Amino acid sequence: MKVISVSRRTDIPAFYSEWFMNRIRAGYVRWVNPFSRLVHKISLRPEDVMAFVLWSKNYRPLLSHADELDGLGYRMLFHFTINGLPKVFEPRVPDTAELIRCAHALTERYGADAVLWRYDPVLVSSITDRQYHISRFAELCAALEGAVKRCYFSFVVFHRKVQRNAEVLCRETGVVCHDLPLDDRVEIASDLADVAYTRGIEMVSCCGDYLVGGKIKKAHCTDAELLRRLYPDKTRRLAEAPTRDGCGCCECTDIGAYDTCAHGCVYCYANSRAQTAMRQMAAPTLRPQVGPSGRRRTQVRTLRERGRDATCVRCEPPR
Repeated sequence: MKVISVSRRTDIPAFYSEWFMNRIRAGYVRWVNPFSRLVHKISLRPEDVMAFVLWSKNYRPLLSHADELDGLGYRMLFHFTINGLPKVFEPRVPDTAELIRCAHALTERYGADAVLWRYDPVLVSSITDRQYHISRFAELCAALEGAVKRCYFSFVVFHRKVQRNAEVLCRETGVVCHDLPLDDRVEIASDLADVAYTRGIEMVSCCGDYLVGGKIKKAHCTDAELLRRLYPDKTRRLAEAPTRDGCGCCECTDIGAYDTCAHGCVYCYANSRAQTAMRQMAAPTLRPQVGPSGRRRTQVRTLRERGRDATCVRCEPPR
């Protein structure tokens, strides 16, 4: 049995729920290794899946399929990023109030232990300073109290692609993103942890061991212990498999693809450029098909439309 990550590389629940459900019904998915480009076939049959660890900024499209997923016996954890940042940073993320309602709906169905809130990343800028984050985080904690038990957080890592996005944002809007020194991060993290504590929410630091201590624990985003506790009927020993320094995750197989998430977040590490995914989703491609008369015809399909019957997120459907 495998733990399947759905997905750190793109938002499958928000944009590719139909594709995901079609792969569930087919019983397998093809995963393209982003580095070697080798294609792997992964079973999605219930007996082969220990759990799905899902990641999203919007679970509404997937919730409509919850009855089917539950009926098949799948176990799931839901990483739910709710930052409530100004739209200039998250232009296509749904309204925060809608996301909070969605989080409560998930909790009613799966329990607060399975809904893992992410205030991630903490992005400090000329319009989101330390006081902004303390106030905004306090509002979110109040709204999510009882719906979540943990909050996973980290600070923005200015990879080259993120730095490029930040420079474009500054040129277009005048908003400046700040890469904080460690001491400032520690102070903000401590303030956030104090706020979370008053609402019964535990703070866990993702890939930031320098923040661990006091009210802040180390994050295990793909968490073997949590899976074992929640789903003892479907468990095996899982090896530690960190994806980078400070990562506390156990082994899993991620079925997503880079450059396919259309939220357009400035801080995103999974898209090479802010508009790449939008162009890919909208770009038409031609696929020959056989019509009812037996004649071959050409159909124009976008990435999202192709995804309904593709075997991997960026694949053409099998001919």
